[in-house]
Amino acid sequence: MMTADTPFSRSAPAIDCAALTRRFATATALDQVDVALPAGQFSVLLGPSGCGKSTLLRLIAGLDWPTEGRIRIGGRDVSGLPPVDRDLSMVFQSYALFPHLDVAQNILFGLSVRRVSKADQASRLDRVARMMGLESLLKRKPNELSGGQQQRVALARAVISERPICLMDEPLSNLDAKLRAEMRVELREIQQRLGLTVVYVTHDQVEAMTMADRIVVMNAGRIEQVGTPREIYATPASAFVARFIGTPPMNLVPLSDLSAAGAATLPGLGPRVVSGLAPDALAGLRPEDMTVGANGLPVRFVSEEYLGADRLVTVRAGASTLILRLAAAADALPESFHLTWPAGALHLFDAASGRRHSGSTPEPVQGEGSYVATS
Repeated sequence: MMTADTPFSRSAPAIDCAALTRRFATATALDQVDVALPAGQFSVLLGPSGCGKSTLLRLIAGLDWPTEGRIRIGGRDVSGLPPVDRDLSMVFQSYALFPHLDVAQNILFGLSVRRVSKADQASRLDRVARMMGLESLLKRKPNELSGGQQQRVALARAVISERPICLMDEPLSNLDAKLRAEMRVELREIQQRLGLTVVYVTHDQVEAMTMADRIVVMNAGRIEQVGTPREIYATPASAFVARFIGTPPMNLVPLSDLSAAGAATLPGLGPRVVSGLAPDALAGLRPEDMTVGANGLPVRFVSEEYLGADRLVTVRAGASTLILRLAAAADALPESFHLTWPAGALHLFDAASGRRHSGSTPEPVQGEGSYVATS
């Protein structure tokens, strides 16, 4: 069984994509994508439907071919190699189990095709079945299993191959919310225990934030930002990332809506900052960073949602709508009041490009480093 050490050096990327482009007859699915995914990490490709994340995964897997660019795995150019020569395994959204084979036969299928010895197959099956909690299910057929059990079988089939890289295409999307939460923990534990390099596709930001070492946020075939979950959340590189990450997402307010309230007097918007911004710049605030104060941004109460431990309050500031998160036990709000926030909680974005403005007050989160798209 694979140990915590992979064949790839952790000091170099396990997967390196350079100028990767995939064009179809009427659309460009990927546009000059450059991304490095380090060995031994859980990397998540995150974005809305149609952003290119599954296309990128298929190119890495060798299930599709790039129009331009190259892919290196462990320093080796694999751009023109078939999947079997890329030393990786894959877990599909549909599980792809053979209905006429029992669990043991499904798990061992790849090893059988590769003509691994019967003794080695039996030894690996015993270890993987115990790891996945499948010992009592080995003689069952896929239609006798629950969704979670089928997912474990698909994962066991990938793990038993002892490939150092595992690609996963939305593998939890068919499970209910409770089972998804349980499987997130199990997948992360297995990845860390075996030292696997995992590339995981999802549109679910909760999966990305809870599982990933590194998140690649994609939009319209391009990369918006690469970083740790904390970097992505605390220092979004664009208005798109700010809107996409967070539940509810960051509030984005045109600077013009703050001007009437005396923008230069609000936290994080001193005269020097305001003078360097275009009138249509966007100011961003997380719902949890705003509090009710004696001074600050004047707002009008609109509505609220009770969520148990806290509540979401919708307010109006000029022509803009904002949402703030307050403790459920906090005092009832009047019809009109003021909002304030720490100066470092304010994010500024260029309205035309959507990119983070250099005048934003929050400093980049200290960590492994964050890549930001420049166009």
